Amino acid sequence: MSEGWTSGQVTSTLPVAVPSRRRRNPVSPSIASGPSGPGQAAPLPSAVVDYAGFDLVVVGSGFFGLTVAERAAAELDKRVLVLERRSHLGGNAYSEPEPETGIEIHRYGAHLFHTSNERVWNYVNRFTEFTGYQHRVFARVKDQVYAFPMNLALINQFFGRSHTPDEARALIAEQASEFDTATAQNLEEKAISLIGRPLYEAFVKGYTAKQWQTDPTKLGASIISRLPVRYTFDNRYFNDTYEGLPVDGYTAWLERMADHPNIEVRLDTDYFDVRGQIPDGTPVVYTGPLDRYFDYSEGELGWRTLDFEQEVRHDTGDFQGTSVMNYNDEDVPFTRIHEFRHFHPERDYPKDKTVIVREYSRFAESGDEPYYPINTPDDRAKLERYRDLARKETANRNVLFGGRLGTYKYLDMHMAIGSALTMFDNRITPYFTEGKALSGTETPED
Repeated sequence: MSEGWTSGQVTSTLPVAVPSRRRRNPVSPSIASGPSGPGQAAPLPSAVVDYAGFDLVVVGSGFFGLTVAERAAAELDKRVLVLERRSHLGGNAYSEPEPETGIEIHRYGAHLFHTSNERVWNYVNRFTEFTGYQHRVFARVKDQVYAFPMNLALINQFFGRSHTPDEARALIAEQASEFDTATAQNLEEKAISLIGRPLYEAFVKGYTAKQWQTDPTKLGASIISRLPVRYTFDNRYFNDTYEGLPVDGYTAWLERMADHPNIEVRLDTDYFDVRGQIPDGTPVVYTGPLDRYFDYSEGELGWRTLDFEQEVRHDTGDFQGTSVMNYNDEDVPFTRIHEFRHFHPERDYPKDKTVIVREYSRFAESGDEPYYPINTPDDRAKLERYRDLARKETANRNVLFGGRLGTYKYLDMHMAIGSALTMFDNRITPYFTEGKALSGTETPED
């Protein structure tokens, strides 16, 4: 997820998943479901897997895992086994057409690709073309709609008069003087010290309370470091050099990354069910939850999660006129509504119906999909202990940890890809080409 202050358990009042789907651009024949799942895309015999026949095992098929797998297969000519516990490729970036409308839905929440990293941009363009989509968000507060994030247009509209950039800066500075940022005692005081009380109460207070299920006065000031205010009329959500959406969707992009004769993908296969069959010493890149790998020996790490409520609307072909509308008032239970048709205005979607998805934020419970690290002091203490265990696991068992779940760090898509390329350069390539140990400077914090 690449957007906003939020991003769990994916639930729906209407079905989001399609039990079986036809691939628009099939993966190579080396994709199969695991022992208990139905075969997909020219399935291999599922009863026997020769785990000794692989040079590298990658756990998880999100952007981090597939980047490592693709590079090892293509650049080093290594045989790579990708294990995926879900029934589909792609991790949380997976997308699929909603059956009734054909509108492409991001099953695990909106994913918007953006980067200023030239290497990452050149790499991803090997697998997909991008549209010219530029993400813009609007916020609904007390039945008024504002361009978001906070910019000169929002300030002028909210305060009911025209301000020059200098006048707006002076206004916000005056309103923010109520608290000193350095001595703020909680999130509310910190936010007011950055943007002033009026903007805080309208745009931050209720939204934050919904996200965290906690009054902002009871949240630590360290949760936020800054609240950006633009003193221009620029309403692009991201400031990166490159931005867009994959022309034929995320799933097609991810499948192309896995489409290599040296890569075999096993769906419906939990690493913890089969790791005893992997020969000792086989390099493993693990992108699952760090605490689960060590059987929660240091305690569970805290995450926030999301619930999604999907609805096909037959009364209109355009519900809200934009892809994402934030609902900042605390008395509205959801945090935002996605209308996915607006991600691809170039497509010929039905004009008499549309799909909306309401997003709800909460603390993750056992069994939920983890999205955002909570990162309390207790979490950070646990994480340090897990990092020590991970370093030993890398040294003793050739297991590397990466990705959002494997590092307990929120990563945008371009960050996950960049991190995977760095791991490939600094750890995996020297291991295979120079015989160097996988252990070294790379730890789950890198």
